[in-house]
Amino acid sequence: MEVQALSPEVIQDTEPIPPPPSDSGSSSDTIPASEIDRTFKPSCIDLISASLTSTILGVSDEFFAPASNLLQPHAPIRRPGVFVPTGAWYDGWETRRHNPHPYDWAVVKLGVASGRVRGVEIDTAFFDGNHAEGVVVQGCFEVGSEADARVMKDDYGGWREILGWRRCGASRRQAWKIDDEEKEVTHVRLCMFPDGGIARFRLYGVVVPVFSSSSSEEVELSAATMGGLVIAASDEAFGSSASNLLLPGRGVDMGGGWETKRSREEGHEDWVVVKLGARGNLRRLVVDTAFYRGNFPRAMRVHGMEGLEAPTTAEDERWQEVVVGGKELGPDREHVYEGEALRDVQGAAAYTYLKLTIVPDGGVKRFRAFGTRA
Repeated sequence: MEVQALSPEVIQDTEPIPPPPSDSGSSSDTIPASEIDRTFKPSCIDLISASLTSTILGVSDEFFAPASNLLQPHAPIRRPGVFVPTGAWYDGWETRRHNPHPYDWAVVKLGVASGRVRGVEIDTAFFDGNHAEGVVVQGCFEVGSEADARVMKDDYGGWREILGWRRCGASRRQAWKIDDEEKEVTHVRLCMFPDGGIARFRLYGVVVPVFSSSSSEEVELSAATMGGLVIAASDEAFGSSASNLLLPGRGVDMGGGWETKRSREEGHEDWVVVKLGARGNLRRLVVDTAFYRGNFPRAMRVHGMEGLEAPTTAEDERWQEVVVGGKELGPDREHVYEGEALRDVQGAAAYTYLKLTIVPDGGVKRFRAFGTRA
């Protein structure tokens, strides 16, 4: 039997999609591209990122470019002069011209059990003249073995509005805050007016995990899919993100991990602070250097902290050693620490935050903390 970590307030009153406004101006609540990461990333993740195994369940049309591109974690790219059988290649979702219906749509299943939405981003990068005019975003909460089938029915009545009609603009990245934090969603529907192209669709929010009813069952406390969140990092270089440490799987290449710049100072260390999805007792830690063969860290340390108040600095006096002593790291492999390698492994200490320190710098693909909820 599984239980919700937080009981959702499921509101499924279908709201009609309003017609697009007649004015051509931008919305006054728009967050510009330069402020999007600063607004959402310290406390949110992209709930529909392909990195979390989010999936497109269905679309009205994707003649020119597939809707799956919407969920890619990397920024859109352009390949001028490249053509495919349907026309010019675009890194996004593009539908046919002359849509006989008011809008095209794509239904997305979140890559997490459920989430609370705090922001929506729409990026029409490189779509200029073929960009969507506007969008509406709807959400619903459906669980169970038939949930996906239910939301795909033509007569499904559970969609409710998350973001009202917003103008897209040509080759423009923009976002909007959502005052909908207390209602969980499992699926979202992007409605694109009337047709055209969108490069990326991001749904910023917090994970509401589903835990087993048994508190003794081992879970991955640090996983992004279970509510784990990177709240601070000393450095993020070469297009990497410390948040990648908490993603599922081991990746397919050196991309999709956390890598820091080469240090030139004696005694240098890099670090990342992780808020666990639930306060827990640790049983096992995994530091994975998959694909980092000439740029892995020389060694690492792990510290933990308990409490509701987030650590103020990496040197916070409340940090306690979790892994006994510093441990050397090697290239392209999983390093597992359990048993006597961990302090208080029998549950004498519970943690809310973990800090991974790498010496002196380098790349790590995944950082996993397994244990039981305290």
